Amino acid sequence: MTTTAPSTPSVQLLEVSPEYAGQRIDNFLLARLKGVPKTLIYRILRKGEVRVNKGRIKPEYKLQAGDIVRVPPVRVPERDEPVPLAQGLLQRLEASIVFEDKALIVINKPCGIAVHGGSGLTFGVIEAFRQLRPDCKELELVHRLDRDTSGLLMIAKKRSMLRHLHTALRGDGVDKRYMALVRGNWASSIKQVRASLGKSNLRSGERMVEVDEEEGKESVTVFKVLRRFGDFATLIEAKPITGRTHQIRVHTLHAGHCIAGDTKYGDEGFSKEIRDLGGKRLFLHAYMLTVPLPDGGELKLQAPVDDMWAKTVERLSAPL
Repeated sequence: MTTTAPSTPSVQLLEVSPEYAGQRIDNFLLARLKGVPKTLIYRILRKGEVRVNKGRIKPEYKLQAGDIVRVPPVRVPERDEPVPLAQGLLQRLEASIVFEDKALIVINKPCGIAVHGGSGLTFGVIEAFRQLRPDCKELELVHRLDRDTSGLLMIAKKRSMLRHLHTALRGDGVDKRYMALVRGNWASSIKQVRASLGKSNLRSGERMVEVDEEEGKESVTVFKVLRRFGDFATLIEAKPITGRTHQIRVHTLHAGHCIAGDTKYGDEGFSKEIRDLGGKRLFLHAYMLTVPLPDGGELKLQAPVDDMWAKTVERLSAPL
């Protein structure tokens, strides 16, 4: 692929090689147009300016080997002009690494840091690691976490590892477990929530996820109680069987127990009581991860919660 000078962007015609067969067109473009805002990429897809084999396609279109992708003129930053990131942030993310080898990085992502730039953000975890690991030309996010969700996040350093983990994620090879602090006394009988989820847009343009049994996608989460704090709150484990957007947050709400600090699906009164205890964050944390490795082995990782979470729970359990 030839990159033109930034001052004179032109149409690009990209032929899809067999190794990218099956990848969604939006992810294909996000990887090739590094530095271009995500919102712009989805805009040119929505407007039909991106063509595959001369035809319009949707963002979820899956590429086939030999497809010819027409990309309209877009300004792509030069490789030597990344958005400069604060040293403090880079050091914080470097310190968050819990595992790294020649093909994979796993970090304990702090709350409040987006996984990628876009929607008004100039950077995220992936942009930071492209500066931290400039020799790794194939760095890609394996999956995503919401900006305010903390915990284990995988970044592939090699295309082969990315493909391997995507295959594992589509099957049942990856075991991801989250901790969440929810409102009320979670009944032990609620061991699973199976409720189809669909997306809708509010008038403000904000994307919301709702239970939609007629048109939504099948979604399943398995739950377990870890600790109770009377009738006020419960610490639970959530294991998503499917991987829908905001799945755990909407499924806990559907079960009648919203997550503390959730500004989108939560209860402001409950969240305020948690904030008064020092908990000024979303209480959702990806704490455990088990993934199969290409050589047949298995990687098992755990990530501790941050000090704010730990101290808040400590105060919750203190006698009045």
